[in-house]
Amino acid sequence: MKETTKVRQPKQERSIETKNKIIQAGYKVFSTVGYYGTNTAEIAKVAGVSTGIVYGYFKDKRDILLCVLDIYINTVTQPIFGVMDKLSGTVDMASLMPVMIDEVIKIHEENERLHHTLHSLAANDEGVNAKFIDLEKTVTEKITVRLTELGMGGDNLPEKVHVAMNVVQAFAHEYVFDKHDYVDYVVMRDLVCKITVDLF
Repeated sequence: MKETTKVRQPKQERSIETKNKIIQAGYKVFSTVGYYGTNTAEIAKVAGVSTGIVYGYFKDKRDILLCVLDIYINTVTQPIFGVMDKLSGTVDMASLMPVMIDEVIKIHEENERLHHTLHSLAANDEGVNAKFIDLEKTVTEKITVRLTELGMGGDNLPEKVHVAMNVVQAFAHEYVFDKHDYVDYVVMRDLVCKITVDLF
């Protein structure tokens, strides 16, 4: 049986910086050429370290990818949570939903290549898929808690939030990635606003 390579968990500041540099390089390379077009040598080159140093911190490129996915999740959720954190008083869903839709569209536009890379892997990689499932749970729970704090409680709020989230996400995919020539996206955006507002 092949012995598993022991991966170092950095404790010193310099080692932590090196590991983070490798993760950031992975983020850049995965975003540029995708997962299958990436190798650890290229990540090492972009990070400015040797391949051997990369293997001192990570087992393989998938190990790096899972760390990149954590950064990606933080990157795509912070704008949404930022909008929710700024809310106060009575929530006007008719005003809130267009803002949320535009934020989600912007997130997809700014992270288009990495989004495709990560989501394509989710179908066959349990670790990647588990992180996306947890992401949906986290977003649903945080928005539900925030709306409850703002007096938007009521029946089936988590389910309403989750449905709204999926509708907005689907529209962002259509708008940014699919771009069907037979769809009027202004009309579709208005429909998404109406559907999601009516949920609440």
